[in-house]
Amino acid sequence: MKSLSIAATGMLAQQLNVEVISNNIANMNTTGFKRQRAEFQDLLYQNLERMGAQTSDAGNILPTGIQIGAGVKAGSVYRISDQGNVVATQNKFDLAIQGAGFFRIQLPGGVDGYTRAGNFSLSPEGQIVTSDGYVVQPGITIPNGATDVSISKAGQVQATIAGQATPQIVGQLELSTFNNEAGLEAIGDNTYLETAASGTATTGTPSQPGFGTVLQGYVETSNVNPVAEITALISAQRAYEMNAKVITASDEILQTTSNLR
Repeated sequence: MKSLSIAATGMLAQQLNVEVISNNIANMNTTGFKRQRAEFQDLLYQNLERMGAQTSDAGNILPTGIQIGAGVKAGSVYRISDQGNVVATQNKFDLAIQGAGFFRIQLPGGVDGYTRAGNFSLSPEGQIVTSDGYVVQPGITIPNGATDVSISKAGQVQATIAGQATPQIVGQLELSTFNNEAGLEAIGDNTYLETAASGTATTGTPSQPGFGTVLQGYVETSNVNPVAEITALISAQRAYEMNAKVITASDEILQTTSNLR
């Protein structure tokens, strides 16, 4: 019976759905995390009677035909880039992006990575780095002995040096945007890599047209909505149970058939 294999594809699809939802819930407190959503597609159809076929020599046309579906498959798991909430941290090196854009960081091997998690700090050399020690590009160094650091919404970094009345500009932060943010490859640690699907990164200054602004002393929280995720989880669980019942019903039909005398 085809219903056995069809229901099995439905159970596998809902299993994937639950895995995506569980990852969202697990990261509901991860800085800069963007939730994901699973999308599904129906499988190929078997044409027992093709619609539009002639049914007689008089030219009569079959209006609907008979098509039997083969089930469901995973179409994609895409990332939703909605803005997360912005929370104050009182840490002058914490930065949140309000609007479009990613911070560009230098990964081992010189590869560029991109992140929305702005929980930064200083390296022993005075460079602004991520929590893993990766340098935030274009590589801004805070002078030794700086008593205060201020970062404008446009990403200009100024440091106040002891004995100097006027702050000095020590660097300019940059943001990167992509035509298709959902095409970025997530590699963990709140970091993404550019791919052929995402398109080439466009780099610019915060507050320019098409780029967000930078907020000092804030971080962007996860954009996961707990209520929506729990609702989706219940729906996925019920769909899984219904597919399991189809398998049970198909098995009972086969058992009835096998018991015929």
